Amino acid sequence: MLSKGIKHMLVAGIFFSFMNVGVKYLDNIPAIEIVFFRSLVTLVISAIMIKRLGISFLGNNKSILFLRGLFGLVALSLYFLCLQKMPFASAVTIMQLSPIFTTILAIFILKERVALPQWFFFLVSFAGVAIIKGFNPNMSILYFLLAILAAFISALAYNMIRKLKDTDHPLVVVFYFPLIALPVAGILTYFKWVQPNMMEYLILIGIGISTQIAQVNMTKALQLEEVGKVSIVRYLTIVYAIVIGYVFFKDDYGWITLLGISLVVCGVLLNLWFTKVNKAKIIV
Repeated sequence: MLSKGIKHMLVAGIFFSFMNVGVKYLDNIPAIEIVFFRSLVTLVISAIMIKRLGISFLGNNKSILFLRGLFGLVALSLYFLCLQKMPFASAVTIMQLSPIFTTILAIFILKERVALPQWFFFLVSFAGVAIIKGFNPNMSILYFLLAILAAFISALAYNMIRKLKDTDHPLVVVFYFPLIALPVAGILTYFKWVQPNMMEYLILIGIGISTQIAQVNMTKALQLEEVGKVSIVRYLTIVYAIVIGYVFFKDDYGWITLLGISLVVCGVLLNLWFTKVNKAKIIV
């Protein structure tokens, strides 16, 4: 019998996959335009929830909140672009480097320590990324590097979120992404506007709704279960991505590429496991 936390994370993974598929399908729509519609939906839903709670929209630590929104905007825009231009599962997998970058950046931003075994796990994941690119001649080096940059900037956003944990409500932290992203993406979209048809409008709205559902379920999962347990379930999104890419987008994954994907996931999960075990030792 699956626990509630794991069920919520399974739902989150499915809806994140819906978001990814929607972005990949709309490869004729500029990535920044998709970010604009995604931000619009998130802004409306988050504003309603904050209003009901009666808390301040602008928060307390405004400079860090602004950086969280800015980093989130850049990371998501690059990720959507790479989803459109790269093999589906490869883009999704490289984005999973963000927890590793988050840990490394926390050394400098949050003054946290990284143990020696963790550096080995990081190398395993980076070796996997090198294999994904090195043995796939169809992958552009430009978008490969942009995908890594998206994971890195996403890690900056995660570190800002961690700095805000004692000063601002989670909903306010979520709200700052569309608050920053919507005007910036709106201006850029004005100059690169591609008129969607009715079906594409529905998909754009669906991307926003899917993202919101995924984030809510992921938050509930992390509140109900230990991070290590539900995070493992989260990486099923890569399995979904491999199947979806092969069936719907005709992506051809050789065994070497699949080995690279496996190494990325292995390195990240080993790091999660190591962190969990050592945290338990400290508590005991």
